[in-house]
Amino acid sequence: MKKLFLIGIKDLKLMFRDRAALTFMLLAPFLLTIGMGFVTGRFSGGATGLSDIPVIIVNLDKQELGNALEDLFSSEDLADLMEPTASSDPEAARQLIDDDQASAAVIIPEGFTQSIIPGEGTMFDPNYIQPEPVKIEVYTNPSRPTSSGVVKAIVDEFVSRVEEGRTSGMTSIVQLMSSGLVSPQDAESEANNLFQNVDETESSAITLKKNTEGAGAVEFDLLAYFAPGMALMFLMYTVSYGGRSILTERSQGTLPRLMISPTHTAQVLGGKVLGIFFMGVAQVGILILASSVFFQVKWGDVLGVVVLILAAVFGAAGWGMLITAFARTPAQVGSTGSAVMLIFGIMGGSFISLEQFPPFMQTISRITPNAWGLDGFTTLALGGTLQNLAEPITALLIMGTVLFGIAVVLFNRNGLVQK
Repeated sequence: MKKLFLIGIKDLKLMFRDRAALTFMLLAPFLLTIGMGFVTGRFSGGATGLSDIPVIIVNLDKQELGNALEDLFSSEDLADLMEPTASSDPEAARQLIDDDQASAAVIIPEGFTQSIIPGEGTMFDPNYIQPEPVKIEVYTNPSRPTSSGVVKAIVDEFVSRVEEGRTSGMTSIVQLMSSGLVSPQDAESEANNLFQNVDETESSAITLKKNTEGAGAVEFDLLAYFAPGMALMFLMYTVSYGGRSILTERSQGTLPRLMISPTHTAQVLGGKVLGIFFMGVAQVGILILASSVFFQVKWGDVLGVVVLILAAVFGAAGWGMLITAFARTPAQVGSTGSAVMLIFGIMGGSFISLEQFPPFMQTISRITPNAWGLDGFTTLALGGTLQNLAEPITALLIMGTVLFGIAVVLFNRNGLVQK
């Protein structure tokens, strides 16, 4: 284990001695982040985050859940973040979005509440057919991806919590009936009471904390999107740089000499991979720390940031090792790595929000560590914690594991691990 770490640390030191590599890994993404800040207005007029997002609410439901969602956008908690306007015409609302008069229109269709809450006298009616759930439409403005994304996140979280409450509530009613604590005659009234005060309860779709730190965390900073976006894009260069060093040492004869030394083959290759991992963690960690120090970006949960960085680097390192396994020369790794860096940067949302992509492109983007990493960093910037990062972290770990496994098979086939 000690030899493995020594080899990894050695490669990390070599990277920091390479001025050209440092310029591309650290200076280039840092300068691009500054450029994005000027382009988006982050450094002009003293703007530090989103506020007063114009949103149009079309409530055609006019029942408990529809009114609750409309009240959420008008609540005191979201007063500094949202600027809602009520409308009764969906087409007019969509036209206002097309004319760039608002960030998004939330259209709550008629029958939304009825499709979720069973009507009186219908729960135990064998002839009653529960209607299909009616979906809320969020009509977004493609020219305002960040603010419209916040609106969509609020609606998604509201619907998720409504569905979660219905499922857990109905499960509780069934368990009470099974234990005899609630009679079948009273079960329906108890179930309906679950939603009786839905418009009076506090929603946690987005809750602004009352202290100063929490209030600042909810105001989404544009650089909280672009800074990790640039870091994750150039991360692909970093991992391909590490892979290139493996082939360089093989061509120079250094790697074969290590193979025939008392050091085990697995320790040598493990140390090289660990070196790549150290490079990626150092690069992303420095850039995220710089965004916090120089741009005052608030990342919130420190543990969440650390775990997300480790997972993102692990996923990207898997791609770096796969590229190395397919390549024959260091030059091939460099050219392929640069191409993959740009492709993944575009597909993963480093330049353009994924909300502007068609659905099939959003699905394809999930093969990139950029998309999952940006999901995680955006969640943290909106006040999320490590518990909210389960999906992106799991996806990145699975990605890295699968790609590493494929790379090992190819290494064995190509004879890289032969002494």
